[in-house]
Amino acid sequence: MKILVVDDEKDVQVLFEQRFRRETKNGEMEFAFAFSGEEALTYLNSHEQEAVLILSDINMPGMSGLELLRRIKQEYHEPPPVVMMITAYGDAENYNQATQLGADDFLTKPVDFNMLKEKLKAIH
Repeated sequence: MKILVVDDEKDVQVLFEQRFRRETKNGEMEFAFAFSGEEALTYLNSHEQEAVLILSDINMPGMSGLELLRRIKQEYHEPPPVVMMITAYGDAENYNQATQLGADDFLTKPVDFNMLKEKLKAIH
């Protein structure tokens, strides 16, 4: 399973690589990282639907995660990627907006990696 993680905090890459070391080593999961919404769209455009799951932060400078979600749901249909939104704010407004835009799931920071692994296994 190819997963694109979108977050403006670069230390997220190290955290995911550490937490999913076994899954990446045995080939269950492969991660790509983008550090902005714009970078995520560039990645998606140049890697024709390789990412089957996108984990995106909501609050980022430039294009927000919600705008990225809107663009993904409008522009990428075959196969439609699963999009999970991640935010430090578990507020109802972000949740409702993400749900209306087609988010498949919603996680809050700090990410519970055990729960995330279970969700990813259910999708896989």
